Amino acid sequence: MSIHSSATGSLVIHSARIIDRGEVVEDGWVRFVDGAVVARGTGTTWEPADEAFDAAELAGRGAVLTPGFIDIHGHGGAGSAFDDGVEAIRTGRALHRAHGTTRAVISLVTAPLDELGRSVAAIADLMETDADILGTHLEGPFLDPAHHGAHEPSLLRAPTAADVARLLEAGRGTVRQVTIAPELPGGLDAIRQIAAAGAAAAVGHTSADAAMAVAAFEAGASILTHAFNAMPGIHHRAPGPVLAAAADHRVTLEAIADNVHLDPHVIKLIFDSAPGRVALITDAMAAAGSADGHYDLGAVSVTVEDGVARADDTGSIAGSTLTQDVALRRAVDAGATLTEAVRALTETPARAIGRDSALGSLREGMTADAVLLDAELHVARVWVGSRLLAG
Repeated sequence: MSIHSSATGSLVIHSARIIDRGEVVEDGWVRFVDGAVVARGTGTTWEPADEAFDAAELAGRGAVLTPGFIDIHGHGGAGSAFDDGVEAIRTGRALHRAHGTTRAVISLVTAPLDELGRSVAAIADLMETDADILGTHLEGPFLDPAHHGAHEPSLLRAPTAADVARLLEAGRGTVRQVTIAPELPGGLDAIRQIAAAGAAAAVGHTSADAAMAVAAFEAGASILTHAFNAMPGIHHRAPGPVLAAAADHRVTLEAIADNVHLDPHVIKLIFDSAPGRVALITDAMAAAGSADGHYDLGAVSVTVEDGVARADDTGSIAGSTLTQDVALRRAVDAGATLTEAVRALTETPARAIGRDSALGSLREGMTADAVLLDAELHVARVWVGSRLLAG
């Protein structure tokens, strides 16, 4: 999906049900000028603009307008893995943009440190030209071998200050998130180091019990990587990291709402347990938007069958084939309110990576990213920085 119109000039989107920051505005309009939101209102009070879009004409009765979706954890799409370089990233991002994900953090799976350093540096360079890329998420190599999931176990390692610094420095301030198992030797110190550098430390791929998770959050960890997956679950005498995260109002819980990683009842449980702190992620691998078959996820060979990705050697779930518009529908079907499900795709992920001053809302002064949905929550149009994507 290509970008159709210029970000310069003014445009108005009107006659929409606007959902933003947990609020609903009926018959609303929003005005963009030069890539930013400059005004909002209701009815026909909007002033003429260079371009005007009638939401009801484009998406039918009940059209919904939301801020652009933000994915803080995804690995690829359209047959391309983000680990494979600039063109693969652009190919995958085009697929996800068409499904409403206007901005994304590029997640990298475990690899040798030299390779990760080169990838992080390349993504930092790419951000200078591709504004929809928000930085890097390192999902490894500092993970628990007992919960390696689709990461190559032989490449996992305990964190050292030098290794952490090397990867952070390679990103030149663009590493947004690092997933880490806090129980590893040096794990809590690494969390402090990551947080001090301005990145989000995330607890994940871990054997941590509730006490260790609490220690990680006290050390500065602020995200739980794909809640329930690759970590102990909830037992009535061993509450585990999920309940520890839900009880801490500083922590964002990632959720993969594909009905594979999480049962719908569990999706609803996460929303109920951590209101306003759920980030709906895709954890998508290359097969998102593509056919079943064999794929590579870093060093791991993966087979996708009926849209479910599993590692060939262990049978572990190996990412998803999810897009964020589907995640929205799955969350609502599971019982989350539409306002909270939209918040989990917009405001909450922006806040989790420290970008909520510019992204994740259609309030005045914010970046002009928007998604127009029909009444069944299928994407009708997408704007990125005021630019309309054309199919």
